[in-house]
Amino acid sequence: MVMAASHGHPEMQYIAISENVDPTLSFFRFGQSADLEIELDNADDRPLTEVKTEEGKIEKLALFYDGENIKGNLKINLKNPGKKLEHQGIKIEFIGQIELYYDRGNHHEFISLVKELAHPGELTQNTSLNFEFVNVEKPFETYSGNNVRLRYFLRASISRRISDISKELDIGVNTLSQYPDINNSIKMEVGIEDCLHIEFEYNKSKYHLNDVIVGKIYFLLVRIKIKYMELAIIKREQTGTGANVYHENETVAKFEIMDGAPVRGESIPIRLFLANYELTPTLKDVNKKFSVRYYLNLVLIDEEDRRYFKQQEIILWRKARGAKDQSASLKKV
Repeated sequence: MVMAASHGHPEMQYIAISENVDPTLSFFRFGQSADLEIELDNADDRPLTEVKTEEGKIEKLALFYDGENIKGNLKINLKNPGKKLEHQGIKIEFIGQIELYYDRGNHHEFISLVKELAHPGELTQNTSLNFEFVNVEKPFETYSGNNVRLRYFLRASISRRISDISKELDIGVNTLSQYPDINNSIKMEVGIEDCLHIEFEYNKSKYHLNDVIVGKIYFLLVRIKIKYMELAIIKREQTGTGANVYHENETVAKFEIMDGAPVRGESIPIRLFLANYELTPTLKDVNKKFSVRYYLNLVLIDEEDRRYFKQQEIILWRKARGAKDQSASLKKV
């Protein structure tokens, strides 16, 4: 199989020459090819979302939500005016796909919709074909992690006897939630017998992505010399199942909450603004392929550089405008 890079969008994948045919020979035999361009309706007015590519670059994608229509047109520009392009049909697909980086040969599709745009025939001039996918289910959030990627994309194809012409366009998807019915505070104790006894409290256990973590730490017994204390947010990505389970921990935020030795009876306030960090909603067992969870990690370091820590999971969710008023159409946390 010969693969040739497509033009245009940096994340578009490939134009596939589906058989072992020299592309130059194919070109002279059939004499015509085409460039494809997928345009979304109202693209200039649609909000954008940022997605990190495998190379670490930030890509801006048109943002959609669950249930929204996806509408646009496919532009076909013939490369050689005056020559016809014979084809066996033109179609566009909407695909939701999970790619595990350790298993790149297998793409796991959870959505696959197809619209036939033209029956077999021939093109003699540049053409524009409209398409629309109505009330499209988009159950998961777009995600690009260390070991996994979840993407939604449109793929247009002109089917030919020897070589197909195709083009892809990625879109972004956010999942929205309503305020949780129950959001208990977190209270825990950390202790080393006869040396250290600490209580810490966070105001709740579920936070939207622009929320503020508010809490306090109480020192009930301090018999070791503490140098400083920090609070970190740990992102834990789990991919695969069974024997092929991979864990990846990443510190996405670190916040020093105390510098110097505390005394018994002292309390330290905590105030951490989540909007300053690159966070996603908590993702649990997405299509039985991966999960993304977040933990608050409280760390104390003594003067001998010994570390004492305690972790607590928190739930992150994406808030919609007027979430309380839209509870019928939003997911519960």
